[in-house]
Parts: sequence; structure tokens; C-alpha cells
Amino acid sequence: MDSATIVPPYVAKPLELMPFRAVMLSPERVGDPASARALARPYRDVATRLTQWIERGRAITDTAPALYLHEYTSGGLTVRGLVGALRVSERAAAPADRAVWPHEAIHPEQAGELADRMSQMSLNPAPILLVHHGPDALREIIGEVARTVPDWRYLDRTGQRQRIWAIRDPDLLDSVGALLATSRCLIADGHHRYAAYLRLQEQHPGTAWDAGLAMLVDQHDTPLFLGAIHRTLPGVSLAPLAEAARAAGAAVTEHQRPRALGALDSTHLVLTDGATWYAVAPGDLARQAAVSWLHEQVLGRLADPLPRVEYHHSVDDALAAASGTTPAVLLPSPDFEQVRAIVESGGLLPEKATSFQPKPSLGVLMRPMNDA
Repeated sequence: MDSATIVPPYVAKPLELMPFRAVMLSPERVGDPASARALARPYRDVATRLTQWIERGRAITDTAPALYLHEYTSGGLTVRGLVGALRVSERAAAPADRAVWPHEAIHPEQAGELADRMSQMSLNPAPILLVHHGPDALREIIGEVARTVPDWRYLDRTGQRQRIWAIRDPDLLDSVGALLATSRCLIADGHHRYAAYLRLQEQHPGTAWDAGLAMLVDQHDTPLFLGAIHRTLPGVSLAPLAEAARAAGAAVTEHQRPRALGALDSTHLVLTDGATWYAVAPGDLARQAAVSWLHEQVLGRLADPLPRVEYHHSVDDALAAASGTTPAVLLPSPDFEQVRAIVESGGLLPEKATSFQPKPSLGVLMRPMNDA
């Protein structure tokens, strides 16, 4: 872990997702890059801007608070989860008390910037993504709701298909709340926004900032795809990188490109500068993610300080950036159960270790703080 990073605090059980009155961009504006203007600088004007958009029909405000079931389909993958105001006002004193588990450390200055931005906007502009393994009874309730007619249904500008149900029945909300209370969840996306929620809650206790917008997805029901984030290392040569991997106890074998890429799996990494290709097999990845092994065992062994790490969400992007002075490190996709086990045993993954996909389009559900 970088000295400039810290572990954000853990929110305590019970896990609570509370109803709120959502603001939504109109369907033709969800996912439209031009819609980002509504949430752009100056941030202090965002609340007024959204009010104007509502008056002009570019956005709507729901009629009453609700807990929302949001389902979106992108690239053939359907994700469904509960969207609500996550209570963040209590901190866990012991691991058994933790409801929300970060799996990466955060940069405090970045969290501070996000907190300032949300404070000026008076808005949670998008939910953080949380994943858990929900109880069967909760999956049954969600399935029953999803079989009814959605309150909103449309295809957005990015091609995502959106379906949203507003859950307002008091008995149903009580049942969902009771089933969520003992859950523990992993942050899939939004570590810095989560830390910003906590900072804003500390600054404004007893207000709407006691909660932050979150979407809770059941990995047993409609799982997010968990992919790798690959690296390139500008200013490093391939040979010393391969030697550092050997010094860390890995078997490093040179191959032609097709065979090297074919070796990329849960037990192998690939190193290349585009001309030379190595398959790398660390000694034991059963209790350690490949990305952690890279950062903790390999990069520190390089003779010269590492100038920086660049991140790529696809193999093609990483290989396009690779050169004789910028080797690529292709990583296997992490396993959700492995990530959860590492985190719950007290470990963390390096920054940008995981890529949970797909994420929902911007503007589907937003939480205004002046009407929470």
C-alpha cells in the first residue's frame, strides 16, 4: 500500500438502505455525455441547474420516497440491485461489526475533493456499487418485485436497458430491512465516494449526510463481472522486470505471443514489451491475488524506483501502450470469493486491482440532499 493512501473506516452493522426521493434524468438524457453539463462546475449551481431541468422536462423528481429496485442490461449482462440511502453514521469497533468492507485503500485528498464537490452540489450524483451474497428470502422478494410491471422502463443513450421499481409498501420495506440488517458487503466501485460520504457525515452529523447513495447487488443473483485491470510501467525495461519476478520465486518462461497469451489464467501473469513474451507462474496464489503479488513481491525488487504505473481495462489497451521502455503486465481476472476472503482476513488489494462491470449509466437515480 502506498504511503499516500489510507484505509477508509468501516460502517457498522446493521446494514441499512433507507428510502429516498430520487431525481432522475429523462430517459433520452440518461447516459448522454451532454447531460454531464448538469453536474459540472460550478458545483454550487448544480441544485439550481437540476431544478431548471425538472421545470423543462429534462429531469423528474419522484412523487415520494422509495427504496428502488434497479435492473440494467448492458452488453448482454443483466445486473439488478437495491438502491437506497446507505446509513454511514456508525463506525464498526471490531471486524464482526463491519457491514461495509472496502477492498482498496484511498487517497485522502481525492476523497476530500469529492466530499467538497458533493457538498456544493447538495447531491449524491450516482450510487456506489456494493456486492454481497444475500439470503434466499431477500432474493425471493426481489424476484417477486421484478416480476411486476416496472415504474420506469426505457433504453438509454448508451444502449443500456433500464427497469426501475419503486418499493414503498411499509411491510415490504420492513421485510427487506430485516433481511439486510446482518448482511456484510464489499465495495465494488466507489471507494473514494464512500470515503467522501464518511467525511461529510462527520462534518454534518444528524443531517441527510448521515447516509450516502448506494446500490447493493447480490453476486448469487445477477452478478457483476469481475475483471482484471492490467498495468504498463513507463521507464522500466522488460529484462529487469522478469528478473524481479524470478527473484520473487516465480517460474518465468519465454514463449511466442500466442502461447504466452494462452497461459494467462488464474495461476499466471504475462510480461511483454511487444517483442518478447514471458509467462510468469508465482509459487502460490491460493491465498494471494496476482495483483498483490506483483506489487508486494516484484515491483519493489526493481533496482530503480518505479516512476509510475498506468492502468488499462483491457488486454488490447495494455498491449497498445507497451514498448521497449514500457513493458505491460497482463493480470488474470480476480475471483470474487478470493477477494472477499482476503479482505475479511484483514488484507487489502492494491489500488485499481479490480474492475466490476457493467456500471449503470449516469443519471438513472440521484439523491438530492435537500429532499432526502
